[in-house]
Amino acid sequence: MTEFVVITGMSGAGRSTAAKDLEDLGWFVIDNLPSELMPKVVELVLQPGTTTPRVALVVGAGAYESSLLVGLAELRTSGGRVRQLFLDAETAVLVRRYESSRRRHPLLSAGEGLADAIERERALLEPVKAEADVVVDTTSLNVHELRARVADLFGEDDPSIGMQTRVMSFGYKHGLPLDVDLVIDCRFLPNPHWVEKLRPQTGLHDDVRRYVLEQPAAAEFLERLDGLLGLLLPAYVAEGKSYLSLALGCTGGRHRSVAIAEVVADQLRARGFGPTVIHRDITK
Repeated sequence: MTEFVVITGMSGAGRSTAAKDLEDLGWFVIDNLPSELMPKVVELVLQPGTTTPRVALVVGAGAYESSLLVGLAELRTSGGRVRQLFLDAETAVLVRRYESSRRRHPLLSAGEGLADAIERERALLEPVKAEADVVVDTTSLNVHELRARVADLFGEDDPSIGMQTRVMSFGYKHGLPLDVDLVIDCRFLPNPHWVEKLRPQTGLHDDVRRYVLEQPAAAEFLERLDGLLGLLLPAYVAEGKSYLSLALGCTGGRHRSVAIAEVVADQLRARGFGPTVIHRDITK
């Protein structure tokens, strides 16, 4: 089966970088493709005898009108496996990136401020973002971290695996993760941070894990969460969802959320999924 990845997103959020990363992973990449040409490219790729099984189409700025949404809809009916990757970033970060690179924003009009042009593009992109299979926020990612994220999503992917899953622990005081589907708050559990001998440890240590999981509310919480996942996962698969990202948060992201995330990952494995586990704030 031919695989397609359509890379869209904010200008300056890393589309070209992600394209180079996919190329290094063996994908055939077409950068800055006008959306009007998507059907023709797909037609050529799907011709009998074509030996291009993995194709990435990078749609640049100025292609966010209805033609892109039409092109994506047609692509999804082509018979190949289609996923859309949307790259986003905070406006202030995008402004700094453009100022440091001294490049002109593609939608910047005469007399318009850079931040205004970025916000105008963001509004234009909302319908495209809503159609994305996965959204990656590159606000705090460097090029190496973005490369690792792209490799995680598309490097060793096998179409027969089905829906990819990711479990993340995080600390609320370090900010909510923006590129996840479900967020679960674990701050109702007693905090090991206030136990002196547990404070230097993390949720990966046995002492902290036992402390968190032996709390009276923990077992019932995990049982009910497992039941919820048992309801949601088959429904997501039936809807053709390619990725599911679940984030579990506590105050600092070092103790409770880490221990709970490890258990949730085991729950997913027991249901036949192979989640990637990320502890975002464990070293902070």
